[in-house]
Amino acid sequence: MASSEHSPARPKVAFLGPPASYSHQATKSVFSDDTWDLTPTTTIKEIFDVVQSGAVKAGVVPFENSTHGPVTFTLDALADREGVYNSLIVTGEIYLDVHHYLLGRKPEEAEAAKKLQKEDTTKEADAAEDSETAKESESAQESETAREAKTPAEPDIATEPQPPSAEVKGQPLTSLAHITRIYSHPQAFGQTTAFVSRHLPGVETIETSSTSRAAQLAAADPTGTSAAIASLAAAASAAHGDLSVLAPHIQDRDDNATRFLVLFREDSDPDELPHDLYVPYAARRGDLTLEELEGLQRSMFKSLMRFTVPHDRPGALADVLECFKGAGLNLTSINSLPSLERPFRYLFFVEFEGDRPGRRTDGSGDKVREAYEGIDKAARGWKKLGTWMKQRD
Repeated sequence: MASSEHSPARPKVAFLGPPASYSHQATKSVFSDDTWDLTPTTTIKEIFDVVQSGAVKAGVVPFENSTHGPVTFTLDALADREGVYNSLIVTGEIYLDVHHYLLGRKPEEAEAAKKLQKEDTTKEADAAEDSETAKESESAQESETAREAKTPAEPDIATEPQPPSAEVKGQPLTSLAHITRIYSHPQAFGQTTAFVSRHLPGVETIETSSTSRAAQLAAADPTGTSAAIASLAAAASAAHGDLSVLAPHIQDRDDNATRFLVLFREDSDPDELPHDLYVPYAARRGDLTLEELEGLQRSMFKSLMRFTVPHDRPGALADVLECFKGAGLNLTSINSLPSLERPFRYLFFVEFEGDRPGRRTDGSGDKVREAYEGIDKAARGWKKLGTWMKQRD
């Protein structure tokens, strides 16, 4: 029997953890854990760092949500103002339909936790009373009374949830009167505003690095009064304890979805990548036959570009965008971030359909080259960040 020491190591792909996050689910949908080592990170920036350094082969980062818009942390890393991610390109996209759940302890579970805490406190007080003098015992009782007086009162929330309006998605399965705080990622809060404002008004909201981290924190609360907005997978994870579903499908929209981008080092060997991520590389390297190349339609691909414009020139942004229109390239998204060079100067990100990689015999590459030549003149600077096969129209 061969030693496991000689077994080839699986390539690593990084995602925003802990496990059971939406990023984890998106990553698993493309990168099989039979052949890939799925590696959690604590921040989006860390994913960029480990892909750039070569510590992992690929990385998956959330890019935008259909309800709450772009993920600023990802855009900020793609801006690469310090030039530390020059080797990274986007080589794919992943779509994940996102359904949020309110996870936590049921009222009776929270009450049992409080009772257990009180019993433990009483036992400690009794032990101290047996070993101390009457005076010390009296002092301990006074301290206990003071601690009880500091215990926050239950929030003034209706015992039974109110019937939701037609606009509010999801209904509580139990009373939420015991919930005093909610943990979740900023994007998840932004996607569940109707439910939270209706059923948990005034409850403290605490932002976390991911929804699965939120579930961890809620599960770790011994009082049972914390909840998390996270996925159903987070509720089922053993790492998160026995969290119950307090309310299902609490997202504002039923068509809520998040799009993720796949990062890769441009100089890495792409042979281990899943098929749709591999095709653009194979085309650029000349590994596809002419027949295979001709089967790749321009509309099957999307590209991402970052650029700046001379802000003191009237119509500068319009001039760049006109280059895409003139080339017949359909823009699918545009975002901006402060450039940080001067106040109120911006970096722009555009996605567009087209720029099929590889050799072309139908002349389709001429229009793309024409667009790039125009952008050279209209923009102050630009960089193409990647081309990949489109997964949804």
